Amino acid sequence: MRALKLTERFKSTQETSSTSKTSKSAKPTRYRIQQFVSKPKSRINITISEIEKNFPFPLPSSDILEPSIDPYLKPINLVETLADLYSRLENCPQSHKTSLCIEQFSLLRSLGDQKLLRRCLRTARQHAEDVPSKVVLSAWLRFERREDEFVGVSSMDCNGYILECPKSNLVSGFSPCSVISHCQCPQHPKQEIPTTSEENKSLPEEESDVSFCIGDEEIECVRYRIAALSEPFKAMLYGSFAESQLSKIEFSRNGICPKAMRAVELYSRTKRLDLFCAKTVLEVLSFANRFCCEGMKSDCDAHLASIVGNVEDALVLIDYGIEERASLLVGSCLQVLLRELPNSLYNSKVIKILSSPEAKESLAMVGYASFLLYYFLSQVAMEESMVSKTTLMLLERLGECASERWQKALAFHQLGCVLLERKEYKDSQRYFEAAAEAGHVYSMAGVARTKHKQGQPYSAYKLISSIIFEYKPAGWMYQERALYNIGREKSFDLEFATQLDPSLSFPYKYRALAKVEEKQIKEGISELDRIIGFKLSPDCLELRAWLFIALEDFKSAARDVRALLTLEPNYLTSHGKIKGEYLVQLLSHRIQLKSQADCWMQLYEQWSSVDDIGSLAIIHQMLENEPGKSLLEFRQSLLLLRLNCQKAAMRSLRLARNHSSSMQERLIYEGWILYDTGYREEALAKAERSISIQRSFEAYFLKAYVLADASLDAESSSYVIQLLEDALKCPSDGLRKGQALNNLGSIYVDCGKLDLAKECYTNALAIRHTRAHQGLARVYHQKNQRKSAYDEMTKLIEKAENNASAYEKRSEYCDREMAKADLDTATQLDPLRTYPYRYRAAVMMDEQKETEAVEELTKAINFKPDLQMLHLRAAFYESMGDMSSALRDCQAALCLDPNHTDTMNLYRRTQKLSM
Repeated sequence: MRALKLTERFKSTQETSSTSKTSKSAKPTRYRIQQFVSKPKSRINITISEIEKNFPFPLPSSDILEPSIDPYLKPINLVETLADLYSRLENCPQSHKTSLCIEQFSLLRSLGDQKLLRRCLRTARQHAEDVPSKVVLSAWLRFERREDEFVGVSSMDCNGYILECPKSNLVSGFSPCSVISHCQCPQHPKQEIPTTSEENKSLPEEESDVSFCIGDEEIECVRYRIAALSEPFKAMLYGSFAESQLSKIEFSRNGICPKAMRAVELYSRTKRLDLFCAKTVLEVLSFANRFCCEGMKSDCDAHLASIVGNVEDALVLIDYGIEERASLLVGSCLQVLLRELPNSLYNSKVIKILSSPEAKESLAMVGYASFLLYYFLSQVAMEESMVSKTTLMLLERLGECASERWQKALAFHQLGCVLLERKEYKDSQRYFEAAAEAGHVYSMAGVARTKHKQGQPYSAYKLISSIIFEYKPAGWMYQERALYNIGREKSFDLEFATQLDPSLSFPYKYRALAKVEEKQIKEGISELDRIIGFKLSPDCLELRAWLFIALEDFKSAARDVRALLTLEPNYLTSHGKIKGEYLVQLLSHRIQLKSQADCWMQLYEQWSSVDDIGSLAIIHQMLENEPGKSLLEFRQSLLLLRLNCQKAAMRSLRLARNHSSSMQERLIYEGWILYDTGYREEALAKAERSISIQRSFEAYFLKAYVLADASLDAESSSYVIQLLEDALKCPSDGLRKGQALNNLGSIYVDCGKLDLAKECYTNALAIRHTRAHQGLARVYHQKNQRKSAYDEMTKLIEKAENNASAYEKRSEYCDREMAKADLDTATQLDPLRTYPYRYRAAVMMDEQKETEAVEELTKAINFKPDLQMLHLRAAFYESMGDMSSALRDCQAALCLDPNHTDTMNLYRRTQKLSM
């Protein structure tokens, strides 16, 4: 079943054989891990030759290190593209909305916000009209939540919502519904099917007046009933044919057995098919096709579609469905295969049905070979393996189904990426060029890369330089050109790439390795610290871990490897050669392992110092000591959410749900999953049901958290306060109680009960919930004690390992110059935080520096098109009288969130002013 699985899910930088010889200029660093396990400790300030003795495989030289080409659309002018898309969404007919929502999904993938992407898929499913689209989008939504990982949940189970109900997907036509509209199918228990004798008893007596002879058997029928099945039968039985005068009709040569003919006879009187086995109904379906019995064919199609329950059924029936043009049956079979993803990708029979050119032609005959289908399949395949034959074949089908420019650009670009990973450079270049011809300028980076791989570095350099000259500069352009540059020019390009887009990880990795080659390992680690401080990625954590090994700081190395394994449990280190888990085991020989009690103590330390990566590592070790501990997996998910690792957080939540020891606990985790995926009311229901079973801290906390997410009036605030107080009365540990006290203090501040809020924050600090300093500062600020508020935030800055947000918050409690200094520091620590840019821009507008204010926002929008920044820039443009730019920014912001009230009001106002 898993014969097609490939181990290299995430391919590292260009692979270099440990036995190959490298030129002197490449400065290779070779490391043998089996030696560092038993090697005696040496001095810290070691040379490159000494580092080479420690690692199993070579770290990439800075000269051969390469960034990957991102396999998604990256428009040159994303804001303009989003604005145009929103304009089209506003004015398009209902039938086009699904296609536009998928285009929106493709454009927003580069932002990496899973909630945005999920909303696009939901909206696309809401507006879907045809069965093929409903089947694919429902399965896609299910795949994004990874419900296949829920213990006890079948792929064909209905979760209660229309958008994902397998039965509602097989109903053609648009039916208005909301994201949380419930379906009725789970509420109807299956009715027992009456036996044939019981069925016959309830039928009115009708005298048979014609018999169909098949072999030695005669099937007695009611002539007018058979005639009503189709026009051909009507003509045969009542027209000028000889059969109209016969009471016995020879029917042996019409490809139907006596049993199936009896089924036809019974159907002609009762319209029932559920009394017969699938084989018989299939024969009736074939018979209906031959004699144009459209009603009977439709009912056979629907009946067979309703009995497809697993992959085995689907594999048997889909060929029959295609052969007989039974679209519902094909849809039902396809739905099972899609809802079993990614597991079904490892079934060779499934791959044969989905990915071959002949299979695509067969699916096209029944209306199922669509761009949408192959888009979904290819994305799942790429996530499993970028280099598998299956991935390549599905992307080829995607390209064949592409009709619009953006679809061709996406399909060809992704084909280029996959072929580049497969080292098929000539074909890769051809597809990248096709994508660029379809309007995707970013694909030119792929063209340059393939030219470089084919020994044409100067041609690659000239190509990227021409793009920099022709288009608005972007970080990826300078990053790509740096690959074909040397010396100072290379460093300049990478520094400029970081200025334009600080979220690009490659420049940091390059500079770190360059420092290592200059025997400045600590400086290399500091360079990696810069990006890891605001963007957690496995590749940067891995590289930093190897550098810590070079310094023989095995404790820090183990921390980083454990953290990256939390993000990607199956991660392969050292160019895909060593399992991360194995590396942890090797490192464990050089550090003192802690007991579970010691781990809890250290977790308190890390939590108190706001060291989220350290906390992740400790929890990973604790889960090694106690595998399947749901409480720890839940804590892990909270940390991952705080670090903006949404997919990994949801995986941890699913594991917590699966490993929960009681129904009461399981309901809590299911509630958090529902809340994080947008089902607020359902999350509340889970919390209430959990409380009805057993009063617990987590159930009360969940309910309070969900309710507090909405705008609270005085009555609802009191209710949330009561829930949090009830939570604090239940047993829990200090980590969670500190969070509850912090949340309670926040509600008290909102209600103006400052003394009670101060008491909550003080109690939270007493149990080392360091973030409570921020709440206490807010209390002091509300009491007009700005100095005390400033001092309180200074304490948080001193204690917190990750303190960009603390600098940002402290800026609110000091004068303008000090605030600017704090916000500049916040931007250095975390350039992805948007408030500092908005503040600086607002100050510039106050000083009537309109152009500078817009430039400040534009600088950040270019690498992070944030809703709030787009809204603010639109407001600036409006005040400057530039209505066209204001409209564009409003439309782009509304493409990110169509329900943002302030932006919608600004949009309508600028529309009126621009008329």
